Amino acid sequence: MPVLSDFSPWIATVVAAFVVVVGALLLHRVAAMVLLRATGPTPVLQSIVRSCQRPTRLLLPVLALQLVWQAATDDMRFILTIRHLNGLLLIATVTWLIISAISGFAAGIIAQHPADVDDNLQARRIQTQARVLSRSAMLMVLFAGAAMMLMTFPGAKQVGASLLASAGVIGIVAGLAAKPVFSNLIAGLQIALAQPIRIDDVLIVQGEWGRVEEITGTYVVLKIWDDRRLIIPLQWFIENPFQNWTRTGSELLGSVFLNVDFRMPVAPLRAALEKMMPGYPEWDRRFFNLQVTDVTEKTMQLRVLCTAQSSSKAFDLRCKVREDMIAFMQKEYPQYLPTMRFLNEKDVASGAVQVPPEPEIRPVTDRSQAGITAVPSAPDA
Repeated sequence: MPVLSDFSPWIATVVAAFVVVVGALLLHRVAAMVLLRATGPTPVLQSIVRSCQRPTRLLLPVLALQLVWQAATDDMRFILTIRHLNGLLLIATVTWLIISAISGFAAGIIAQHPADVDDNLQARRIQTQARVLSRSAMLMVLFAGAAMMLMTFPGAKQVGASLLASAGVIGIVAGLAAKPVFSNLIAGLQIALAQPIRIDDVLIVQGEWGRVEEITGTYVVLKIWDDRRLIIPLQWFIENPFQNWTRTGSELLGSVFLNVDFRMPVAPLRAALEKMMPGYPEWDRRFFNLQVTDVTEKTMQLRVLCTAQSSSKAFDLRCKVREDMIAFMQKEYPQYLPTMRFLNEKDVASGAVQVPPEPEIRPVTDRSQAGITAVPSAPDA
């Protein structure tokens, strides 16, 4: 009975390739179900398994085919080209698998630390590190995978080896040709480690108030309070000063300024504020006060300080306190709201308005009577 390989070595090879591909797909299906069930108690591992499902669905058949092509004889037609193409696909699939594993690990870490809580400082710190470091690692893996694929070509082997081994040459070339890209990459690593900014931080950048919505490998997306987006390169945060309202905590101290007449009694305002504060859900019960902070030639300035758990709550609290204090003054002390005073010359002449006399200024002749003592002059320079 003739053997199948006697007719053509390719028939046996193709049949073997079909069998191993089907077996690899079945193995992937069973392994995925087992691993998903086994990693259920560990969310991070389960996130990695879920992210790796698609690349492993391709990796296992490609790996099985590589074994079949390697087992085939070298005298088969086109076998060397097929081995090379399958090797390139294998490298690309492995690169995809590693990138997916890194992405799944970062997603699992982020899912375990949600930022939609009141005190989310630790969560935002971890999320920022996970996002920035994972993207930097994925970029390095992609770079290494491309270099390994180049090394499979005889003509480009030296180029691939240089990409992997010649870090100094890469640095020089990158500094000349792609300085902005690599400077932002280094800035991203600095931000991930030092963390001057984090996801959901409240920043004041160039006079704009907003929250950090996204940190990519090259830029930061700042969501402005009116739903605009401000795109800022990572390098800008390393080289320029900016305000971070949530650097060490999300709690903030808000201030409300009121301008009133000099005759306004302050004690009733303090009593009214003390009654108002417990009714505000935005107030975190830490601190509040009312003080006279400044006077001008026309008005007296009052400052109300109050605390809140976050910047958004602090803004709402300041608006409510401002509205209620003005409403209280309009109801109880409307006569002490800021006013402008004008003197009518006829009223002054008729005596209806009394103007205090100007003090008499006399020249000082006796220095001892004026309490002035002699001050020795400074020595000549």
